[in-house]
Amino acid sequence: MPAFQLAQLNIAHLLEPLDSPRLADFVANLERINQLAEQSPGFVWRLQDEAGDATALRPFADDVIVNMSVWQDIAALHTFAFRSAHADILRRRREWFARMADAYAVLWWVPANHRPGMEEAAERLASLRAHGPTEFAFTFRDAFPAPAA
Repeated sequence: MPAFQLAQLNIAHLLEPLDSPRLADFVANLERINQLAEQSPGFVWRLQDEAGDATALRPFADDVIVNMSVWQDIAALHTFAFRSAHADILRRRREWFARMADAYAVLWWVPANHRPGMEEAAERLASLRAHGPTEFAFTFRDAFPAPAA
């Protein structure tokens, strides 16, 4: 097993509450897309609450939802995010979420078997926003390789 795995956090500013008619299709697809992630090659872990998703967790604001997961590597996450049924949902994000001026997604390397907490993830996102992509916090477009073991 590699010494490091890829963690990711993305946040989304809701246009309306999750129980609104506008968000109904997004909510209806959560379980299917979460299962797809879990069955995808390279998937390791995802943040979830008792309901099986993370929509009740609101560490950034009451109208901001979070998604955090760990993958074997960048290629595995990229394939899931942009080359699976998840991409169809991603293309529809403007129906449900507001545009964000600041970075809303961040990637970073974690030691194998480490499960990042929300404080760690928030620190990585803040770093990306303040300093741009670095080895500490980066994006798909400006990715950094895993540290040497």
